[in-house]
This record gives sequence, C-alpha cells and structure tokens, in this order.
Amino acid sequence: MNRCIPERKSELPPGAPAWRGGVTVAVLLSVAVVTGACGGADRVADDFESVKSRPGDWGWWRGPNLDGTIRDADPPVTWSETENIVWKTPVPGRGHSTPSISGDRIFVQTADEEKKVQYVNCYRRDNGEELWSTPVHEGAFMAVDNKNTQASSTPACDGERVYAAFPNGSAIRVTALDYGGKIAWQQSAGSYTCTIGYASSPVIYKSLVIVSGDNDVASFATALHRATGKIAWTVKRPTGASYGSPVVGNVAGRDQLLMTTVNEVISYDPLTGEKLWYSKGPAKVMASTMAFSGDRVIASGGFPEREILCIRADGTGDVGSSRLVWRKQRGIAYVPSPVINDGKAYVVNDQGIVSCLTMETGDEVWMKRLEGNFSASPVLAGGRFYIPNESGVTFVFRGEPEFEILARNDLGDGGFASPVICGDRIYLRTNHYLYCIGG
Repeated sequence: MNRCIPERKSELPPGAPAWRGGVTVAVLLSVAVVTGACGGADRVADDFESVKSRPGDWGWWRGPNLDGTIRDADPPVTWSETENIVWKTPVPGRGHSTPSISGDRIFVQTADEEKKVQYVNCYRRDNGEELWSTPVHEGAFMAVDNKNTQASSTPACDGERVYAAFPNGSAIRVTALDYGGKIAWQQSAGSYTCTIGYASSPVIYKSLVIVSGDNDVASFATALHRATGKIAWTVKRPTGASYGSPVVGNVAGRDQLLMTTVNEVISYDPLTGEKLWYSKGPAKVMASTMAFSGDRVIASGGFPEREILCIRADGTGDVGSSRLVWRKQRGIAYVPSPVINDGKAYVVNDQGIVSCLTMETGDEVWMKRLEGNFSASPVLAGGRFYIPNESGVTFVFRGEPEFEILARNDLGDGGFASPVICGDRIYLRTNHYLYCIGG
C-alpha cells in the first residue's frame, strides 16, 4: 500500500537541485578532509578507523564489519507490537531503502509516488523523531517493476555527510547532504535505462563515492569525489540489467571493488577503476551483494541461471579456470546477500530456503526452510541470524552447532529492507514504519 507524503518541514525548498530491497552500501576504508560546496568547512574524519570505531554506528550497507555481521551485539530474540518496542515512527511515502545510522541520526530514502518527489529523511536515533525531510528530486520518475520503488537504494554516511543515489530523469543521480539536511552537491553518475528500476547503493572509499549503473543501454560504474561531486573515473560495463550493489573489501591482501554483472564477476581497483580480474558466471541477472573473507569471494545469482561461485581473489585477468574454488547449483539466492562466518557461507534464498555451505569445498552442511518470500539480506549478531520476509515476519535462527529457529516475530507490516543492528537494538524499516526494537 502506497502512502502520500504530506507537507513536511525541510531546510530547502522543494525545487532544490532490490528492486526487492536490501541491496546496498559497503565499505569505508578512509576518508579525507573536504570543503563543503554549501559553504564553510565540513570536518570529515581523515582515516577509516576513526569512523569505523564509533561505537554502535551502521553507516553503510552490510554494517560495521562490511559483511552483514556484528560480533559485539546482543539484540532481542523476540518482540511484537507490545513487547520490546523502544519506539515506532511512520515513514511516509514508499521505499525499500535500508536505514543507515551515524551518531544520533538515522537516514532513509523514500518517495512520494503520487507527487513524484524523492526524499532523504533523517530521524533522531533515541526517540524516532523526524529531524528533517529534504526533497532531492521532483518529477522525472522512471519506470520500475511492481516490486521495486523509486527509493530502493540505501544511503551511505561518513560522519559528516550522507550520500544518496536515485534513478531520476534517465540517469542515476547522486546527492550529498550534510547532517542538517542541506544539499552540498548533486551529480549525474551516468545515463540509465531499465524497465525494472534501480536498487544499487553507493560505496564510500577514501575520497570517493562509487555507484553502479548496470542497465539495458550503456552500463557503467562511476566514482565521484565526495568533496565536490566531480567525476573521478568512469568505466564501461557489459550491457544488461544487473541489480546488485558493489562492495569494497580488503581481499587477498589488497583493496578490491567487487561487482557482479551480466554473466560475469569483476574486481576493480577502487581508486582508479582499473580491472584487476574477472570470471564468467554465475548468471545473466544478479541482485545480491558479493561476500568476501580472507582471500575468497562468493557470488550468487540469479536469473535465468542459478549458480553460486567461490573464487580465490589473488589473480589477474581471466581467473575463471585458475582461481575458481567451487561452483554449485544448490543453495542459490537471487536477491538476499550471503553471509560468511567461521569458514561457512550462509545463504537465504528468495523462497526461504536456508543453506549452509563450507567455504573450503562448497559442500552442503545443512539445508532448511523458513516461511514466505525473502528480499532482505540476513544479519548475524550475537551468534544469531536475523532476517525479515516480505510479509513482515522476522525470523531469528541459529546456524551452529546446527540449524534452530529461535523466534518468529510478526509486526503485521511487510517490507523489503534489511535489519540494522547496533548493540542491543534492532532498527527495522517496514512498509510504513521505522521501528527501534530493544530489550
């Protein structure tokens, strides 16, 4: 059910210039001191550790460890509308954007599909109060699949600015806002044509913010300077729609920008866009984010092929035969992203089948079933996995020493966003609300 956004407070006038959610933001390895385009100096942390070490932040896709896991957390196992709800606040409009949390602020993207306005919203972390709602685009909406929205991308935060990517006006447009809701800059990352819509999220790396724009006409990946929005580099990508988000990780001893595309997995140098290695597979269309650990990466897809690959990421050029560790046709997810933990890969597929595979050989440890259809990605916290289905039921299950469902929590409102877990609290966006869940 869509809801229209009423008249709302903003520090700018309205004219200021996965698909199936939960596909999105990754790694902040270091950031630089910049001068904001909106005037004055924006004090931004000058190294990754000072940002990453902020206790309890979840400023980008897949969390503080960049992989959908958080060790120092003990969130509730059970909740309901009357149990363990710290606060609940409405989020007008429609969007699959997963929340990003930085300091005392929570950021989400949303869209009024009737008025054709795309927003970035900010809420107080302690009580859910809306602090501001900034319109970043009016009109020029693009076609989307009925399971997608005009605000499916997850924003990324660096401690001083929030970066949001929207499909608008036949392009992917990136907006940088300060924490007061003022727009610092806006820039087109490249032309975009796709009848399904857009769901990828920006990645922050050093002084850059990187976005993916795989589409039906001219696919691209583009890096923009966070200080100014000017384009640092752009690379052409294979033509065809692919909906997964890029991720940057230190794999096999080097920083790598990991991306899936049409029948291909590619690693780039995130500073320059230079292609480091590539491998064929696993599918023509993919929507999940790649997972990485040690010297290995895994990619799961998709449509129409169904396959999951494990690749050793220490090669150059075509590594399809020399670095392929294993490939499997079972335990495949199209939209939900895998989690790697303690030498095993955990995959929840779109139909609710959960698989545990060994990273060494790909052998199946176990395969079980949850209820419903899934587009969110699982999060591992306190030794437990948390994942909501599209109907709004969040399953909590254990993977070790064996599979065990611990809870089935129903808030009565569906959604596509992935859970965000900070300390002993869960932040969950449903179709109409943002929840803070805590003991």
